[in-house]
Amino acid sequence: MQYEHNFGALRRVRRFAFVILGSCAYLAASSQQVFTDNDFDVSVTAPTYIREHPRVVIDEAHHNLHTIEGHYKPLAHLLSNDGYQVEPGMTPFAAPELRSVIVLVVSNARGGAAPSSAGTPAFTSSECDAVQQWVRDGGSLLLIADHKPFGDAAYNLAMRFGVEMGRGYVFDPKNSEGNPTFLVFSRENGLLGDNALIRGRNQAERIDRLVAFTGQALSIPIGGTALMKLGPSAYEVDSPETGHAIARATLRGQDWSKADPGARSVAGRAQGVALEYGLGRVIIAGEAAMFSAQILKLDKPGESDLRFGMNVVGNQDKQFALNVAHWLSRAIQ
Repeated sequence: MQYEHNFGALRRVRRFAFVILGSCAYLAASSQQVFTDNDFDVSVTAPTYIREHPRVVIDEAHHNLHTIEGHYKPLAHLLSNDGYQVEPGMTPFAAPELRSVIVLVVSNARGGAAPSSAGTPAFTSSECDAVQQWVRDGGSLLLIADHKPFGDAAYNLAMRFGVEMGRGYVFDPKNSEGNPTFLVFSRENGLLGDNALIRGRNQAERIDRLVAFTGQALSIPIGGTALMKLGPSAYEVDSPETGHAIARATLRGQDWSKADPGARSVAGRAQGVALEYGLGRVIIAGEAAMFSAQILKLDKPGESDLRFGMNVVGNQDKQFALNVAHWLSRAIQ
């Protein structure tokens, strides 16, 4: 994020980080303060699909935190403006329902609506079988699972494609902006992968800088490509409370390792991976907010609202979302 580096700005960032790190409770502590940014520019200068309109289904059948009329409304409108036919998926995954789908988007599925069941598997074995076979036959899957409990809920589906989810909370004191949980992946820091969707189809689509908001770490499968690489200073912890302590220590210039000496290194893992699987394609992302456009309303007088997602000035998360869709629908080869 683009923040002035002064104490007041850092204080606002720190408060924001606590909300993100606590979102495993579905932003329960501040759910009334987080809104979709309806003013976000979802226009597309040169739509990719004019004559044909590939069908994109955004899953809403698995207690998903992100839906077409919710946090992913800007994404749905962005893809629609690019020429896709975007629809909600309201039924469990099965071969007949998947047959006409070009791109399936599954974001932050949960095993149940209650916190006690959210981290249980969101997908049955037969659903995983159906999706795996559909991809093998030529379908394209975008599977997005944030930190706990979402990585737990999507773990079995990700493993069908050789991706192990870390299921914790990632931070990087070095490759971040304003707060160790706002992760920066750029050409400058060397953490962007080398893939056609990162390069884009032309200079205007080239990705130079992405920002993610906490999330989890992913393994890189054999034959897969890391789109967003986690560097030597990236770590993962298991609880939001530990994340809060680390964020506080880092922002105060203190030794964060004292907050959790057991934080595990996730260097060499990723927050986004792409792979060919049979005749199909798969992208798995370990962070969900970067595909959204949201506003955190701060209730303290004098504090500005905070934006997170595609609407943050200075990142290319919007173009990245388009490039992901283009690669999955094979507009980018």
